[in-house]
Amino acid sequence: MAAVTRFNPDAVHAPAGAYSHAGKVKAGSEMLYIAGQVGVAKDGTTPPGIEGQTEIVFSNIKAVLEAGGFTVADLVKINLFIVANQIASVGKVREIRARHMGDVKPASTLVYVSALAAPELLLEVEAIAAK
Repeated sequence: MAAVTRFNPDAVHAPAGAYSHAGKVKAGSEMLYIAGQVGVAKDGTTPPGIEGQTEIVFSNIKAVLEAGGFTVADLVKINLFIVANQIASVGKVREIRARHMGDVKPASTLVYVSALAAPELLLEVEAIAAK
């Protein structure tokens, strides 16, 4: 049996995007909590646009998953924080996310915020995985 079961109860509206309403983790599963990842490349650079930052964010999440012995298939929950002046770019963020995540649809929250830890950062994503 898989460690994570994703589901959408019939009593709740269908998901409006590539996510599940819930993810249940089997008792005794190994958990991985990933701190918020931002658009900073390994060399310390940050591209100026949200598309480049989104690519880095999801590449970083995959690298952290792999370092911990996990894959995107193990993701239970992700939280996306996007700077409010980037609302028009959310479609691009979703497209890049889908390319990195494939058919995996963890429980997900997207929140628009006024700012992140540094003014050049446009999005941050944190994640939880289980296997």
